[in-house]
Amino acid sequence: MQDIEAPIRFQESKHSHVEPRWPYSGRGHRDPQLGSPAVQIAGLQVHYPGAPNPAIANASLQIDCGQRAAIVGHNGAGKSTLLKAMAGLLKPRTGTIRLFGNPVGACHHQTAYLPQRSDLDWQFPVSVRQLVLTGRYVHLGWFRKPRKHDKECVNLALRRLGIEQLKNRPIGDLSGGQQQRALLARALVQEASLFLFDEPLNGLDEATRDTVDDVLCEHTDRGGTVLVATHDLGRLSESFDRVIYLSEAHVKQVEDLHGRRMNTPKHSACNFRDET
Repeated sequence: MQDIEAPIRFQESKHSHVEPRWPYSGRGHRDPQLGSPAVQIAGLQVHYPGAPNPAIANASLQIDCGQRAAIVGHNGAGKSTLLKAMAGLLKPRTGTIRLFGNPVGACHHQTAYLPQRSDLDWQFPVSVRQLVLTGRYVHLGWFRKPRKHDKECVNLALRRLGIEQLKNRPIGDLSGGQQQRALLARALVQEASLFLFDEPLNGLDEATRDTVDDVLCEHTDRGGTVLVATHDLGRLSESFDRVIYLSEAHVKQVEDLHGRRMNTPKHSACNFRDET
């Protein structure tokens, strides 16, 4: 977790007292810019400290609202790095990322990032319900208690993912498929428009994969956008609209699975806007 980047500020209210505001890591709740793509990246270069070569090199792409895009490539190609940069977890050395027309962090409530299951501490002492409820914290802030609406969102998500009966179980007692369903439920309750998922299908049974596919399809049908890093090449055509092929930190090719366009970008540039 990043440090607070500004001191506590105070704003005048309609009452006689002064209300404190606690800025959190420079993030805010700016509204999306009307007509902007979900993701717009230009000349992106990301380095890890001490690494001689970039983890993402000169990447440019655009993804419109309502699309499901898969990010594929070998281990170390840059899939996770690209998602983390979009989620605001890695700061680019050069280039820009705009989500719904705004800089990363300006409307962070609109972006739900789901890391790989192996990145999480599943022995942390919380129940499934408590884990899913953390998806509402982006709306609650630091000090507000969950409201009736927040709890209803959690119950609906647990029911949709088929794990309502597990809500009081410690997360450490879950199977791999149950863990992934819980993480997806957490993303759903955030009510975000953009999903950034890192290997959500890895090591799952067929039934859980079908459930994940159904949920992502429902999300894009409602106008949401999905970017998924995946090794599951067998489901690309049935689960995604576009595929971004990464290799050695570069975007090598972009494929439109609906047959409208095949694009091999020069200098890692690609554009996802549909041709009319």
